[in-house]
Amino acid sequence: FPPLALLQKKSLGTTNMTYITILAIFVIILLTKTFLVVQQHETVVKERLGKPRGTLNPGFHFMVPFIDRAAYNQEMREQVLDVPPQSCITKDNIQVEVDGMVYLKVVDPYKASYGIGNYRLAAVNLAQTTMRSEIGKLDLDDTFTERDKINESIVREIDQASDPWGVKVTRYEIMNISPSRGVIETMEQQMSAERLKRAEITMSNGKKESQITISEGQRQYAINISEGEMQQRINEAEGRADAIRVVADATAEGVRLVSEALRQPGGSDALKVRLVEQYIQEFNKIIKTSDISVLPLEVAKIQTAVDGLRQVAMDGGAKK
Repeated sequence: FPPLALLQKKSLGTTNMTYITILAIFVIILLTKTFLVVQQHETVVKERLGKPRGTLNPGFHFMVPFIDRAAYNQEMREQVLDVPPQSCITKDNIQVEVDGMVYLKVVDPYKASYGIGNYRLAAVNLAQTTMRSEIGKLDLDDTFTERDKINESIVREIDQASDPWGVKVTRYEIMNISPSRGVIETMEQQMSAERLKRAEITMSNGKKESQITISEGQRQYAINISEGEMQQRINEAEGRADAIRVVADATAEGVRLVSEALRQPGGSDALKVRLVEQYIQEFNKIIKTSDISVLPLEVAKIQTAVDGLRQVAMDGGAKK
């Protein structure tokens, strides 16, 4: 029957198509298992029948199908792992929440594949444990000021523990240290008190400096006044000394002139006349100021003698 023959032909074509499809899939799988391309940032650990057969570096590699397989694909670039926040107790029994970031790099793909099941999880857990231990050694204030010291301690501990894993920890960074709300309020009060203390110290220092400046000004003023008075007294003393010196010089000059006049002819008589005149003048002053008038008998004679002496002196000068 023609319809039956057509059906058989159609069934045969479908079967052939199925075989071709299966064959194509097999070839693709075979090629996939035979050839392997390793990326630049990766290293592949190869196993043959379940046993390690070395590592494959970046590039094109041939694999024995169904015998060789790429067991582990290790990332060779530096990796950044987030360390989740965790509760820690400081040395002064303050509870804080700390989180961070750990940076590591695979240096030995073989150890990273067979030395530990999951080196990323192990590194994060070890970082948390070490961080709790380091925070417990410090007071709360020190945890904020000694972050570098904590980071270095955590890196040292993790790097030492991760050496058998073929992993190198490059650094660790604490992201946040968050005390509880009550501790934050207490710290804010402490900071306010500290700022108030500093303000009071600043004001007291200002007052102290002001008083010192005022006292120094008063001291300098007193020194200037005393120096001025001393200089005034010195000037007055020098003035009096100069006056005495001038009077003495004038007196000496007068005595010198008198002595020279006495050496001249008639000089002695002139001196006597001058002395008598001064005597009479002083005697008249005494009489005027006295309540009782006293008249010596020889006054007329003295006056006559004076007149005679004056005439002789004048004659002598005229002749000279």
